[in-house]
Amino acid sequence: MKRRDMILVVDDTPDTLGFLTEAIEQADLTVLVAVDGESALELVGQITPDLILMDAVMPGLDGFETCRRLKQIPHLSHLPVIFMTGLSDTEHVVKGLEAGGVDYVTKPIVVDELIARIRVHLTNARVAYGARAALDATGRFLLATDGEGRLLWCTPQAERLLGGLLPGADGVRPELAPNLAATLAAGLVRLRQGSSPGAAAESFTLDLPDGEGMRRLEFTYLSPANPDEYLFRLSEPAAGRQEAILRDALGLTVREAEVLLWIANGKPNRDIGEILGISPRTVNKHLEQVFAKLGVENRASAAALAIRTLAARG
Repeated sequence: MKRRDMILVVDDTPDTLGFLTEAIEQADLTVLVAVDGESALELVGQITPDLILMDAVMPGLDGFETCRRLKQIPHLSHLPVIFMTGLSDTEHVVKGLEAGGVDYVTKPIVVDELIARIRVHLTNARVAYGARAALDATGRFLLATDGEGRLLWCTPQAERLLGGLLPGADGVRPELAPNLAATLAAGLVRLRQGSSPGAAAESFTLDLPDGEGMRRLEFTYLSPANPDEYLFRLSEPAAGRQEAILRDALGLTVREAEVLLWIANGKPNRDIGEILGISPRTVNKHLEQVFAKLGVENRASAAALAIRTLAARG
């Protein structure tokens, strides 16, 4: 059975919600509803719709601010938002588009026009997101920013390295995150503006606090992706040197050294699998070989040996 596209309708008026639910379901689409901005943000944290139909003017968190907050969440920023408003003046139309909306319809709503607009934006979003999903599936460490260096989206692998620079993520003390995010944005803008077609790729590095130590991340500008969307590659150069030390000093394979390094950094098997693009079961098999080669019985002992080895060779 073909999956039906899911539309989230956000409106504080019960009559409007009832009218839109019936119209959208008759168009063979699935409907989710939220009566205010806060509940809409809570809902998308649990279920990801394909498109959001947002009332612009609501008590409390209005549609514009709800949209802005939604667009700050990397894995949800691709969702198309269509604003509904009874305000037809240019100021509010522009405000909706600046907040991240892709379109708007005015009340009273013409059902045929609304459904047509929904289908167009579903198609456009599917094409754009399909390319991004393909990048995710390749296991690449990629991210995209707007012209001011603000993060638009990133692959899951890059998200794990960026950690606390992303909204709601752990890993960086809250008071440091805004300054680091601003430093990153400024650095990426300089990197992009300083690049030349055909020239050797330049890079920008950022030192990110990680527990008691620091992690160095390296960013390389790749190309424009869409209007006001720029693509960068992310890497952690220190990890390559550390893997080589563990491989040579402990007689491990390249993959075993990679697994051990992430164990030493406190990552569980599931996270290591996502970072390396392998299954948690495969991670566990490599870990069994590591235990045998090192003559240890558990993760803690393996991590301690790895840390001592890196410190001795550092």
